[in-house]
Formats: sequence, C-alpha cells, structure tokens
Amino acid sequence: MAFAGFSTEAISFYEGLVADNSKVYWQANKATYEAHVKGAMVALLEELDEFGPFNIFRPYNDVRFAKGRPPYKEAIGAVGEREGGAIFYVQFSAAGLTIGSGYYAMATDQLERFRVAVDDESRGAEIAAISAALAKKYTIGAISELKTAPRGYPKDHPRIELLRRKGLTAFMSWTPQPWMHTKAVVKKVRDGWNGASELNDWLDAHVGPSTLPPPDWDR
Repeated sequence: MAFAGFSTEAISFYEGLVADNSKVYWQANKATYEAHVKGAMVALLEELDEFGPFNIFRPYNDVRFAKGRPPYKEAIGAVGEREGGAIFYVQFSAAGLTIGSGYYAMATDQLERFRVAVDDESRGAEIAAISAALAKKYTIGAISELKTAPRGYPKDHPRIELLRRKGLTAFMSWTPQPWMHTKAVVKKVRDGWNGASELNDWLDAHVGPSTLPPPDWDR
C-alpha cells in the first residue's frame, strides 16, 4: 500500500491506549493498529528504503522484570542501520512524530574509539563544530551520559560534554499537525535524516560498527 500519511484513526488508537493500556483495549482495537498504525509505518518505510533495511519494534513491553510497566508500547518505532554503523530512527504516537539519526547507544568498543577521536584536537574540534551546528535545528542526545569525565580524561577537557556521552544522536520532534495525515511525512523524515549526514559520516569514519553482539532492537 502506498503511504498517504498517518490517519486520524492512528492518533485516536494511541490516545485510547494511553487512557486504557490493557489487553481488553488492545484486542478490541488490534485491527485499527494493524491497518492504520503498523500498516502506515510499513508503507512509510517502503518510501524510505534507501535508509533501510528497517526493523519495526514489537508493540509489547517486556513486563517480566518491570513492576507496574504497561503491557503495550504507546508508540510505534522503527530503526534502520547503514553499513557504516549509523542508525535511522522514526517513531509515531499520539504525541506526534520523532526522528533521529546517529549512534544512540554505543557499545564499549565504540565508546573507546569515540572518546579517542573526541580527545584528538583535529577530529574532536570537527565533531564539536558539527554538533554545535546541528543543535540549531536538532536536539543532540544519547541513551545516557556520565555525570563526570570518563576514566583517563580531565574534568576540564574542552569537549567534556561530548566525552561524557554514551552515544551521539540528532533528534527532531513534531507535535500532531495536519501534514502528518499526508505524504508530506516522507519528505520530513528524509530531510531530517539527510540533515544529519555530516554527523553520521564523522561517526562512521571515526567510530564505526561494534564487533560485539548486536543490540536487541525489538526491546
């Protein structure tokens, strides 16, 4: 099916799920999820296949070790990864649309290479400038960051904010707007991912993929 936007039914589905995150609600509205949420996401990703292949996150939360966690995720997300290691993320929910690109969660071997590159005067200055420029339009983030300098680096390092990060990603978010019900979503997502290309090129060149077991993108 050709992508034509996320329907009002998709937003209503998630509004209802936020209000009643239960098996009863899910089973009663599963057909809406399949057609208007997952179906629309699949169609969107087909339009963006140059950034794939993609993996759509499963809609169920793992509640085995998280007391009080709701059984269903209140957003649909998908991630693609290019050969060099950079990821492309998209998420839709009742709150709107979020996209991101970069290295969200670096493995230990990636972190070591990242910190060495950030510490280097030339390469470090380059990624600091790239991040500063992107911050004018994007939110720069990561899975988490250290409260202080990583071991072996001074607390007054000129690029301490980068050194403390456990990833480096550029995000953009939009609250629900009429264009989300149209094919304009494709251009918004593509432009947002392409806008982070300089960041991804630097990361792929100086960090690259991990040689450790891959993460569980379905979490």
